[in-house]
Amino acid sequence: MPTHSCPPPRYRALLRDREFAGLYAGFTLSVAASTLSGYALGSLVADRTGSPFLTAVSMYGATFATVLGALTLMSVADGTRPRRVLILLHGVSLTALAAQAAPGLPLTGRFALLLVLGFFQSLAAGTRMGLVAEITPPHAYVTARSLMNVTAGGVAALGFAAGALLLRHLTPYQLFTVAAVLTAVGLCVVATTVRERTVRLTRRPGLRATWAANRALFSHPGRRALLLNLWVPGGLIVGCEALFLSYTPAHAGILLAAASAGMLLGDLAVGRLLTAVQRGRSAFALRVVLAAPFLLFAAHPPLPVLTVAVFAAGAGFAATLPLQERLLALTPEAVRGQTQGVDSAGRLTCQGLGAALAGGLAQYGDPGLVVAALAVTSLTVTLASRRAVARAGAGEGEGRPTGGRA
Repeated sequence: MPTHSCPPPRYRALLRDREFAGLYAGFTLSVAASTLSGYALGSLVADRTGSPFLTAVSMYGATFATVLGALTLMSVADGTRPRRVLILLHGVSLTALAAQAAPGLPLTGRFALLLVLGFFQSLAAGTRMGLVAEITPPHAYVTARSLMNVTAGGVAALGFAAGALLLRHLTPYQLFTVAAVLTAVGLCVVATTVRERTVRLTRRPGLRATWAANRALFSHPGRRALLLNLWVPGGLIVGCEALFLSYTPAHAGILLAAASAGMLLGDLAVGRLLTAVQRGRSAFALRVVLAAPFLLFAAHPPLPVLTVAVFAAGAGFAATLPLQERLLALTPEAVRGQTQGVDSAGRLTCQGLGAALAGGLAQYGDPGLVVAALAVTSLTVTLASRRAVARAGAGEGEGRPTGGRA
């Protein structure tokens, strides 16, 4: 029976695999540590400088450095032993967080550490997702990605709430220490549960190998179309969400919570309830749902209407799951880790650029109109590239099981 017609496995079934459970636990602890450390740094910078711009950069500026990792060292995700790379990167994070916990470190040093962590973040994502593709059965890959997406969103939301609570009793430096402890636990979990695997890339990893693989990645029209749709529409919608505070300062928290709830529900539904064929058919509709509700912001409707609209739009972010599934099917096994790392870095970078673009435009115009304009642009990209994405889905790898056990 072809696996693409099988119902997706349950999350519980994935977690029975000791190796995946360990990788998942390490990922969860890393997200928690990153959220707490980002909150601590943002609080510290806000207290010292009073600058909203520097505060925002301290919390989200690392996303801009991820693209540098994708352009230079991403071949390491496939060209070295993945377990060693993950343990090494956990060690780098632990060292950086321990340094952030030092009260005497100047802000320039803290921002430098932030960029270092951002640089290696894309490499960690590529290595981890390359392992997920190897560990999970072909038909379970999307379910695994869904579980990790849901976890990342949930842990980030809880992490910010916990950070705010802890800072009532701890200093930012002590919060950095808590993040370092979580990172150390994650390192131990990965080291004791994830087994070493063979090197996928036959060439020596490095700058030349990274550029060669990236050129091959972007020269393929199907992969190029999929990456464009993974990056740009969602990045523009993150820009819309970045204007919630400017649009309605008193109710921004409600809209952000609605967006997060919609994202969680979308990932759960698409990852758990749909087969591969159904996921493929839903990709375009989800990208439309991602942007269309934000058109309402131009009319300034009542808050309950906007809350429902933002919730629905949040579910549209689940379009990344079928698009990532198609991308993996079109990617040679030897560079799957690098491809997924490039995807992660590109999405984070476009989200940062979307937020920066939205903020810049909102200084000269009505935030509601800017939100609607970004939504129109997102829809335009989705509609203009629909045929290219459909050709990517109908070509090599379409309808075949994906996930890493070729």
